Amino acid sequence: MAWIPMIPEEEAEGELKEWYDKLRDPWGGVDDIMRIHSISLPTMKGHFELYRSAMTGSPDLSRKEREMIAIVVSSINQCHY
Repeated sequence: MAWIPMIPEEEAEGELKEWYDKLRDPWGGVDDIMRIHSISLPTMKGHFELYRSAMTGSPDLSRKEREMIAIVVSSINQCHY
């Protein structure tokens, strides 16, 4: 459970609702790692752009290689994201 208050998806309005819709995963929800930014939309946008850049920015690594690196780093950090 997050220590920072989050706006639940069903209570989101306006631009936040649009971002929740954009970030919704195939399982039907928005990950807490993104919802934690719900009280500050600029930080949500920044986090998304950082992730997008890390996963698609440079042509030196394939998407598969980036995903493998992310899995190893998450495992080392004991992080389920």
